[in-house]
Amino acid sequence: MNDLQQMLDKYLNEQLIHIIISNPRSREIPSKINFRPVLMKGNLVFQASEYQGKKVFHKNYSAKEAAFEVMERILQYRQMEVSSQLGQAVVLISKKGRITIKEKTCAACVKQVDLSHNRKKNYILNPAERVEFLVDLGVQTKEGKIAASKYDKFRQINRFLEFIRDILPQLPRDREVTILDFGCGKSYLTFAMYHYLKELKGYQVHIIGLDLKEDVIAECSRLAEKYGYEGLDFYVGDIAGYEDVKSVDMVVTLHACDVATDYALDKAINWGAKVILSVPCCQHELNQQIENEMLAPILGYGLIKERIAALVTDALRAQILESKGYQVQVLEFIDMEHTPKNILIRAVKKGKPKDEGACREVMEFLHVKPSLAVLQEERQLAAPKDRKEDKECEKA
Repeated sequence: MNDLQQMLDKYLNEQLIHIIISNPRSREIPSKINFRPVLMKGNLVFQASEYQGKKVFHKNYSAKEAAFEVMERILQYRQMEVSSQLGQAVVLISKKGRITIKEKTCAACVKQVDLSHNRKKNYILNPAERVEFLVDLGVQTKEGKIAASKYDKFRQINRFLEFIRDILPQLPRDREVTILDFGCGKSYLTFAMYHYLKELKGYQVHIIGLDLKEDVIAECSRLAEKYGYEGLDFYVGDIAGYEDVKSVDMVVTLHACDVATDYALDKAINWGAKVILSVPCCQHELNQQIENEMLAPILGYGLIKERIAALVTDALRAQILESKGYQVQVLEFIDMEHTPKNILIRAVKKGKPKDEGACREVMEFLHVKPSLAVLQEERQLAAPKDRKEDKECEKA
């Protein structure tokens, strides 16, 4: 605990951006506590926002009081994140109360901290500015105000655009960027992506939205034509069978159900997509496979087994992507209070494949093999045959 106290002494000052305590061990306590510096009547205080269901409770502390509050409550949670102009830190708390601190300096964190009490969230899309597609999709009223029932959707759209903003350096500026959105649905995020990249950032883009629902695709196509969005096309199609492009810069797959996510990731890897953004959904496949004698007592509870299988599914997907030369992050897409499907896998092609031995050992240990692993193995087996046929054709 001394190391934790020293870390708090270092970061609880005006350079702090936030401290977030999350992942509670009990449902009876707040789901998250967020500390941030606030200047009130010329005095620096640290405002704690406690999230309980849909309610948020605020309380202000001095630096000493905030440190004491963190120390008192930290063992009730599993993790804490610290973001400051001085750097970043992640604190992990084991079930036995063992505290592990991982700290690093962060040049990107060095920014001016807004200490105003009533500071506004800086959304990428201005909530006070009317945007046609947001009006037609019901997120904004005709007057250009965010509809009360759609504010969570507006936050989700902006959160997604923040992920897009982070990977902008990976997208080419000197040519058209091809982006494929598998399972686009009503295309809230597809239209937002086009608006942000083309209208706000000036990128040359060709975005393709793909979905199985004909009526949905017809409506999206109508709206794209209405707005004059050249380079935004929608097609009815299946992820597994889509072959209409040979090269793709970015693949987006949001809430593609179960193994549809695996097919989308397999396609992205095969195309050599520079960026992959995936929010998996309904991970049922490994729930039918997972089996381990040592873990049998735990896996005997259906709900626990289902959640473990879902997390293992996404972790293995991330490992397979790393074995193909991607740098992968598994991030929170939107707060758990808004949707339980809140994991986003962000992968950026770096060209340094990671050894897949450890990943294979995990799959053997749990007696599982996700569809992505099967699809990639099939491609590897087919590749030598394809090369041999090509050479025979050259000789002929």
